[in-house]
Amino acid sequence: MKLTQQEKFARFRALHERDGAFVMPNPWDAGTARLLSAMGFEALATTSAGYAFSVGRRDSFAGLTRAELMDNARAIVEATDLPVSGDLEDGFGAAPESCARTIELAVETGLVGGSIEDATGDPEAPIYPFAQAVERVAAAAEAARERPFLLTGRAENFLWGRPDLEDTISRLQAFAEAGAAVLYAPGLPDLELIRRVCSEVDKPVNVVMGLQGKPLSVAELAEAGVKRVSVGGSFARAALAAMVRAAEEVRDAGTFSYAEGALADSELAGLMLQEKRR
Repeated sequence: MKLTQQEKFARFRALHERDGAFVMPNPWDAGTARLLSAMGFEALATTSAGYAFSVGRRDSFAGLTRAELMDNARAIVEATDLPVSGDLEDGFGAAPESCARTIELAVETGLVGGSIEDATGDPEAPIYPFAQAVERVAAAAEAARERPFLLTGRAENFLWGRPDLEDTISRLQAFAEAGAAVLYAPGLPDLELIRRVCSEVDKPVNVVMGLQGKPLSVAELAEAGVKRVSVGGSFARAALAAMVRAAEEVRDAGTFSYAEGALADSELAGLMLQEKRR
């Protein structure tokens, strides 16, 4: 029996309340969602970057619409019985009302969580002013309040050339006070800064791995106070790298040894849906 959205939400929330850290990997379509679900992970998250790569576009505010990212999220939700959290970019609009509407649509899509970030997409002014950023998270939190949805507030300074730890922490604290249930500052370069952020906030912290810097283990991150670990678009990039290596072998050597490490068709077939589309 498939779980209801409320049941998925309860499971997702419980993951953030138990001891230790958990990993929430990022599939970019229904097939990768089914693969990761079968591997024993307890929750999944969408990735705008992974989706963008799959349709031949850059991961950018200008290149991806809310409608298509919601369609991608729906396909992932329908492919798994795990809780799914959404990469909701900047809420698809500068106004707080846009962020609130994005949360409403995310819930309608079946997501039980999602993040609103404070990046603008404008290279000249890449981060929303403090007060506006907080107002946007507050509007999203209000929209999520009576819905089965766990809101994550994202402070994007370190991804946009503004490595200001004090401002990042102040933003995360304000996002928490505004109603965010989880906090996230992607791009923190080392374990000490991650530990500092975790010690300065009173909500669960998400950290993304696979972007840059020294690789850290789940155990190291948990010891630093991290609750949730995601991988962003790095699984998608790893998959694309494997395809490029296979293609280079065929092009340059005329051989096909890459297939020795490929998943068997029978293994994949056993994980995929076999319902006829009408």
